[in-house]
Amino acid sequence: MPDGRDRYTISEVAAHTGLSAHTLRWYERIGLMPHIDRSHTGQRRYTNRDLDWLALVGKLRLTGMAVADMVRYADLVRQGDHTFAERHALLCATREDVRRRIAELQGTLAVLDFKIDIYADAPRVSERSETSA
Repeated sequence: MPDGRDRYTISEVAAHTGLSAHTLRWYERIGLMPHIDRSHTGQRRYTNRDLDWLALVGKLRLTGMAVADMVRYADLVRQGDHTFAERHALLCATREDVRRRIAELQGTLAVLDFKIDIYADAPRVSERSETSA
């Protein structure tokens, strides 16, 4: 997916995104998703544009952005171009949070690498101490 068509059921979108139908409905209810078109029977019909938006929401989730901030961002997008500055500020703040978390993770990785190196050398140290005894 996308497969050349531009209308997808909630189950198809759930399968494609890995999100549950419940989560997709919740995103719509809290204002994180734009209005989703409905078929004549009332069934949700997602578009490729909706899939693109969900991909962005997925990336925002991975940044650790709070749901309230994601909803705020979605609201700003719906309000139009005059909200560019606010959107920019929100995304810049999120980027700084991500950079801070990356730095923390790099420090944590360095500690793990140090400990792994100790354990990797442990059998050789143990073997030397046994042969010299």
